[in-house]
Amino acid sequence: MAYQWGMNLSLKKLLKSKGLTLLLPIAVIGCAAPASYNADTGAVEIRAADASLIQQGEAAFAQYKSQTPVSTNAAAQARVNRVATRLRPVINLPGTNWEFVVFEDSAANAFALPGGKVGVNTGLLNVAVTDGQLAAVLAHEMAHVTSNHAAARVKNNETIALGGAILGAVLGGSEAGSQLGSLASKGGEIAFGLTFSRSQELEADRVGTIFMARAGYEPSEAVTLWERMGAQNKSSTPEFLSTHPVNTTRIKALQEFLPVANAQKR
Repeated sequence: MAYQWGMNLSLKKLLKSKGLTLLLPIAVIGCAAPASYNADTGAVEIRAADASLIQQGEAAFAQYKSQTPVSTNAAAQARVNRVATRLRPVINLPGTNWEFVVFEDSAANAFALPGGKVGVNTGLLNVAVTDGQLAAVLAHEMAHVTSNHAAARVKNNETIALGGAILGAVLGGSEAGSQLGSLASKGGEIAFGLTFSRSQELEADRVGTIFMARAGYEPSEAVTLWERMGAQNKSSTPEFLSTHPVNTTRIKALQEFLPVANAQKR
């Protein structure tokens, strides 16, 4: 869900409408980092972010909270807190100050930032109707943090601005995604960059199901979630021009990984 990349005039307007500032142009990147999980054993490698990246994540989250309506629906926030409380003990990421905030936004989206900052839109809670489906969302976002995906992107291309990388997470799943077609002129460079983004998403899906199983949730709820997302969001953007895998790709990958995740049940 999180971590969208690339920059054009439409995205600049979107950032401006949210009161956010991009510090430097974002470069598209290639190359995939080693997987943060073992597909045979289900062992997860926790990759802590450095202090600088955590500080920027916390600053970006504070800025977003000051400029985006935080939901006043106490029941919605309590539901997110309830699920997060079950997930946190199975994730050993020392020094992380996890924070989960529900934002008043009809888009079915969530995002994560370095330092354990997780945002959930009210629109997503209408799709994730069970705690298990919500756990799939939160565990996915937490997996982005534990896999240190923001740092992996920076490491693979030194021209990427950290500020842009972080703000990209906030834009994940927004209307910005539908505008990626205008970036097609960048050809092969974009193809490699967007493929890397999709690989991160699929990795977060898989690691998330492991976290779900360890917390006592059924990993199969992640499949149900994406089936519901697919029924709601009929995107016409070709997968090779998208930073996120299409729902059918995600569902197939999750179904294949379920035996590994189920073996992690405690």
